Amino acid sequence: MEQQFELIAKTFQGLEEVLATELTELGADNISIGRRMVSFTGDQEMMYRANFCLRTAIRVLKPIKHFKAKDADEVYAAVKEINWSDYLDLSNTFSVDSVIFSQEFRHSKFVAYKVKDAIVDYFRETTGKRPNIGITNPDIRLNIHIADTDCTLSLDSSGESLHLRGYRTGSVEAPINEVLAAGLIKLSGWNFDCDLIDPFCGSGTILIEAALMARNIYPGVFRRAFGFEKWKDFNRDLLDRIYNDDSQERPFSHHIYGYDINNPALEVAARNVKSAGVADCISLKQQDFKKFTQPQEKAVIITNPPYGERITAPDLMGLYRAIGERLKHQFVGNEAWIICSREELFENIGLKPSFRIPLINGSLDCEFRKYQIFDGKMQDFREKGGIVKTDEERKRMAEKRRFKADRDFKKRFDDPDSRDDEDEDDIIPGYMRRLHREFERNHSARSRREGDEAGDRHERRERRHTPAERRPSGSRRDNGHKGSGKRRDRRGN
Repeated sequence: MEQQFELIAKTFQGLEEVLATELTELGADNISIGRRMVSFTGDQEMMYRANFCLRTAIRVLKPIKHFKAKDADEVYAAVKEINWSDYLDLSNTFSVDSVIFSQEFRHSKFVAYKVKDAIVDYFRETTGKRPNIGITNPDIRLNIHIADTDCTLSLDSSGESLHLRGYRTGSVEAPINEVLAAGLIKLSGWNFDCDLIDPFCGSGTILIEAALMARNIYPGVFRRAFGFEKWKDFNRDLLDRIYNDDSQERPFSHHIYGYDINNPALEVAARNVKSAGVADCISLKQQDFKKFTQPQEKAVIITNPPYGERITAPDLMGLYRAIGERLKHQFVGNEAWIICSREELFENIGLKPSFRIPLINGSLDCEFRKYQIFDGKMQDFREKGGIVKTDEERKRMAEKRRFKADRDFKKRFDDPDSRDDEDEDDIIPGYMRRLHREFERNHSARSRREGDEAGDRHERRERRHTPAERRPSGSRRDNGHKGSGKRRDRRGN
């Protein structure tokens, strides 16, 4: 049996439970929810699958050392003790990210510099040479997290943020993050049994994420590379097997519709939809939402309309009044989910939401609200068997109340310009302290398998331009498998 180790999947605030559910479905063990993160355990295959399959994870970290430190010099000493030749070659470039929840460490960038210095000095003293720091696209990414005096140093197995799926060929101003879009769809409870509509579709992100979800096409299909592919124990055959297995993909018997008043945005959306290989289940049309009419089939709306922060409209208040009017008169018998950051815009919709979920969109505090559209009074709707809140939504509300009551966060000291809009400060200090204690009690020697592929990693990385080139000859894609050709053609169909 493969060695099990701890892993941490990072996400946006408000999507922690969704991510935990994804990990449960994936077969991960010891799942624990924190703030903007979910911890779990698994083997190498689980780590690969987490990166390849998870829709609501930003990145997946693998902790390699827990230690205590009261200042930057102690961090330096602890990091330098690590046998870095197990993780890096002199030919590798590396970078260090830092997240600090401590009054002892006021500047996260300085901590990152001390970690870099320790690694460089380790190699200088052991080999007389030093590896290079990679500012952009480093071979190895590291993350140090400090809560009070408890420190955790991790390898970043994802590399680039997992929201960078790889299907986007173009964009519009302020597109919704792919991870957030997937999270909205999952939070809505849409289970692919009806049509889905986004009347403010922009570049098509919600549409594409919905189509991939409906067909159970994993987002990793489009990635050019993952961070773990530069690790010394990288198992290429294992990743190829995961990549080429489309046995879980399924047909989708309904349809997805995207509308937008902006024709250039629709042109971008059309290219993105084609790149993702889901053009046969998505229809795009230029249309003002004020002209929206009752769909012939049962449908759900999931949308991210403009709310005047990064993009705007000539008359936002009027737009949201029109949204309410159209929903009330032209979407009866269905439900709509809308994300927005401004209460006054929600109020202009003029409808009472049946469910609210607080979320973060970039740096904006938002709410994702459900509107159940029906004729007459709510009491009559319920008496006729209508459902305003599902059992899952009631359970989620109770869990959020418990989670909020249990949290005890400290002020984060960090440089404001060091924040990443898709990769925010996230790991709860209490969880990391517990992890640190468990590590000290249960620490044992690690065993790792040396990969035979180390010599050709750079050559393979340079020559790969599409996921198809990852596929080995003789794979199931080339042997008449029932799904043969789907993934080969997905980026260019």
